[in-house]
Amino acid sequence: MFDYKLLAALAAVVEQAGFERAAQVLGLSQSAVSQRIKLLEARVGQPVLVRAVPPSPTELGRRLLNHVQQVRLLERDIQAQVPALDEDSPPERLRIAINADSLATWWAAAVGEFCREQSVLLDLLVEDQAVGLKRMRAGEVAACVCANERPVAGARAMPLGVMRYRALATPEFIARHFAGGLNPAALTRAPAIVFGPDDQLQHRYLAGLGVAGGFAHHLCPSSEGFIRMALAGLGWGLIPELQARAQLASGALVEVTRGVPLDVALYWHHWRHGGQLLSALTGHLQQHAPQVLQGLS
Repeated sequence: MFDYKLLAALAAVVEQAGFERAAQVLGLSQSAVSQRIKLLEARVGQPVLVRAVPPSPTELGRRLLNHVQQVRLLERDIQAQVPALDEDSPPERLRIAINADSLATWWAAAVGEFCREQSVLLDLLVEDQAVGLKRMRAGEVAACVCANERPVAGARAMPLGVMRYRALATPEFIARHFAGGLNPAALTRAPAIVFGPDDQLQHRYLAGLGVAGGFAHHLCPSSEGFIRMALAGLGWGLIPELQARAQLASGALVEVTRGVPLDVALYWHHWRHGGQLLSALTGHLQQHAPQVLQGLS
């Protein structure tokens, strides 16, 4: 049998990115948390954490984290059936990995009603849409929104809809950098805006326009900062249509390549045995996410 106090210590260290904050959350001393991790490792006979900054789970640690995530959700189902247990239970926290553009556009509108009705607190980890699934593999989250349709072992994937991106810049930027026309040489020289090292949207888009290899670009790991940089004329970038409607309507931003959007399919990944709460959220997203992504609500 597992000692769930030891598993809770492991989860806290990983979720809080360190022993000090884990100790604060658990109401223990940092030394006590460290002792619990050491005891867990002694009992399973191998390390569960890589002592780095921040600490990361080993392969066994990931499996234990997957387990404790699902146990927490299943415990909530039991508490709901036993009034004496449910009375003093704190709101459930759902740890979810999500891409920044979804967080900046449709996500809150899609889940707001559900979280209010179910008294759910969200613990959101922002990851690029192409790599968010690694958080589930690591056992750090109960679900994720990403662009990968293939689920990890023990999970299911559900299509949410399509996020439409448009290549946008200010009219002045286009006049300055593309005065001679939109050609591969100009696209290579004109500064683009890229979300981060894992963001391959611009690479995919430029490949479709005949640009191979590297290109000048800024790195901006913020959806809000991304659009502000475009508005300041610092570069062009692929921006969600949902996020840039006002700027498109006013003419502050215009399309670099008219009528050539890039559509990215988004998927909801969740553990198969994640309990009623996760199943209910999945059903809610299945109903509401496509409408919000299409701008219907």
